[in-house]
Amino acid sequence: MTHPHAATTTPNLRRRVRALLSGWDRQVLHTVHARKWPGSEPVLPRLSRSANHGVLWFGTATAIATLGRGARSRRAAVRGVASLALASAVINTVAKRSVRRSRPLLDAVPVIRQLKRQPFTTSFPSGHAASAAAFATGVAMESKGWGAAVAPVAASVAFSRVYTGVHYPSDVLVGAALGVGAAFAVRGLVPTRSQLPPPSPSAAVAPALPDGEGLVVVANPRSGTADAADAVRDALPLAEVVECAPEELTSALESAAGHARALGVVGGDGTVNLAATVATAHGLPLAVFPGGTFNHFAYDLGIESVQDTCRALAEGDAVRVDLGRFTPGPDGGARSGHFLNTLSLGVYPELVRIRERWEARIGSWPAGVLAATRVLRGEHPLEVDVHGQRRPMWLLFAGNCMYRGVGPTPGHRENLADGLLDVRVVHAGRLPGLRLLAAALAGPLSRSPVHAARPVHRLRVTGIADGTPLAYDGEVTKISGELVVEKKVAALTVYRPQTLL
Repeated sequence: MTHPHAATTTPNLRRRVRALLSGWDRQVLHTVHARKWPGSEPVLPRLSRSANHGVLWFGTATAIATLGRGARSRRAAVRGVASLALASAVINTVAKRSVRRSRPLLDAVPVIRQLKRQPFTTSFPSGHAASAAAFATGVAMESKGWGAAVAPVAASVAFSRVYTGVHYPSDVLVGAALGVGAAFAVRGLVPTRSQLPPPSPSAAVAPALPDGEGLVVVANPRSGTADAADAVRDALPLAEVVECAPEELTSALESAAGHARALGVVGGDGTVNLAATVATAHGLPLAVFPGGTFNHFAYDLGIESVQDTCRALAEGDAVRVDLGRFTPGPDGGARSGHFLNTLSLGVYPELVRIRERWEARIGSWPAGVLAATRVLRGEHPLEVDVHGQRRPMWLLFAGNCMYRGVGPTPGHRENLADGLLDVRVVHAGRLPGLRLLAAALAGPLSRSPVHAARPVHRLRVTGIADGTPLAYDGEVTKISGELVVEKKVAALTVYRPQTLL
């Protein structure tokens, strides 16, 4: 039998807890308002206003992505914004409607601290604190350095909500906790780089070159990162660093391979492609220093900076990776070649061609947007025979090893020595831009009305029209007739640190 006083125990306990929290809230709020905070009056109200609608954080994300000049900074910016978006959605659609708490009275708040425009939503929890904590936590998950820079600003925004009298302290604490939770929820959906399994190519034997003795590095000064060669010189004082024009890269690489214990390269994916071909031919390990605009191969390998490669050189840590190979037919009009990342026929080579024509005048990213706009207005699909079957298509893509991600857009590779080609096709039809978008949104389907994907060991394409552009690792050539794409499994030895920072 239930004791007659048990039914009233729980409501009484709740009332006591609410009264205790309410008393604590008002006491802390009074202390904050009564105390003088030197230098805060001209700063905190403005900082609080700047965080309205996430404007402060969107601007910060742009600055991180721009000033950081690296994949880690871009990932930090994107993760911060994604965490903020989830936190804001939860606060505004669920939390504030569940607890309709009135805002604190402003009687004890000095006028100079009060916001010019008071918020009209309910007080619990604080959306500003949630957004600030979510953004800072998301950024820190990808970059501890940027996280440390953002954290004081986020804490100041959260405190400003109490300082200006628009929230109780518990509103801010709960909002911040929800923001941190949102960042972890995003990480559960999209793992950070530290959570991803490292690329799993086969371990290889390579000489340890702590100060670069015996290493000859060929640098392309026209690549995206102009100071990468200087960074290599500073980090590896005994290495020989040769800078040369793009048209001299092949001869410089061949000359370097003749007397080097290991071959190094500074440049983008096209430059790394040339170095990989020479290193494979001479049986030398390759040290890749990311110095281009995108650095797809280096990033998939787990190398994001010159220091990453230097750590691998110091310990002699290396792995074996696959090398893609394409061979045009005897009348193809092009020589055989290799690719480390991707090879494609169709709209992508045309996009690269237009982008390269304009990037010297307007910059890489604007040129890419212009090229995509022009290409996707076209109505000229590629018609080829794939394994004997004639097919019109907008895009034929072959990746060196399997990529994460769906649709025609490659993502990240976890295994650089799987012996497979990741082949994807976007079938022809009207409105290529919409078809490419539909393929990108096809989800996990390997086949759809607009998109097909499958792993293969070898690909043969025939019936290619004269002068058809072929793109590989950012370079473009023209072929005709026949094309055979295959793999040289574990053919290239590359320096890579065993542990990624």
